[in-house]
Formats: sequence, structure tokens, C-alpha cells
Amino acid sequence: MASVTLGGNAVSLVGEPPKPAAPAPTFTLVADDLSELTGESLKGTRVVLNIFPSIDTPTCAKSVKRFNELAAGMTNTVVVCVSADLPFAQKRFCGAEGIANVRNASSFRTDFGRAFGLTIAEGVLKGLLARAVVVLDERGVVRHTQLVPEIANEPDYDAALAALK
Repeated sequence: MASVTLGGNAVSLVGEPPKPAAPAPTFTLVADDLSELTGESLKGTRVVLNIFPSIDTPTCAKSVKRFNELAAGMTNTVVVCVSADLPFAQKRFCGAEGIANVRNASSFRTDFGRAFGLTIAEGVLKGLLARAVVVLDERGVVRHTQLVPEIANEPDYDAALAALK
């Protein structure tokens, strides 16, 4: 079982994040329009999964804004911002911030967190997703995984970009 910290306190996760060179776990997420977004539907495109607890926290919002900027220059790549927030909240945030280069996806009513080993198992954020970035190639193979050690910190954007090369 993986763990991270929140404010310096250890927090356990359910399972382990996917390892590079392994096929990505099968997953389904809920898009802005409440349709399903699956890993299968994303094959043929490189995918950056920007995973975080909630769009309504400062660090999570920063990561969505930063990946939105980076996505503008990416080819054959989609950035999917994943949280347990309802799709309505994700859409509201991106609309208010003028964010148009990333896709939102909610883990609500799915087993995404368990499949990716990122569901927080204890503490005040129990049930939400830990902060991580997972990069998939066109075939759905994991090329990079970063489980951010401290939930309050931003991910390593440069490492995610390097995995796309």
C-alpha cells in the first residue's frame, strides 16, 4: 500500500499507482456532460492524467491552470484533469478561469481511484484522490508515474513533459 503526506502527516492509499512500462489499468471516468470517458476511448492519443483531490483547493487549481498552458503546445496529446469533484464543479471552475485546453473528468461513481491505487484511505481527505500524474502512450502503456509525496505540493510538470518525448 502506497502512502503520501498531508501537512507532513502520513496518509495511506488504497493500493499502488501503476508502474511505467505496464499497461494502464482499465478505467472509466465521468466527463463534463455526464458521459463516460474511458481509457479505451483515449487510445491513439498520448494522455496526461493530472490527478488531484479537489478543484477547489489552491494547489489543485494551479495544476489545472499550468497543464492548460502546457496543453496548448502539445500534439496528439490530451490532458485529462481528474478529481472526485462533480463534473458540474469542474466545468464551472474551468469556465470561470477560461481553461479550454484540458478535459475534466470526475472519478465519482467509478472505481478509478482503486484501479490506479490513488484513493486516500484515511484522514480528512479519505475517499478523495491523492495528487499524481500518470502519462500514457498512444497504446495505453504507462510511460511515467509521479505520486506527489506531499499532497499540498504541485507535481513535476517537466518530468511529465519529458515522458512525452
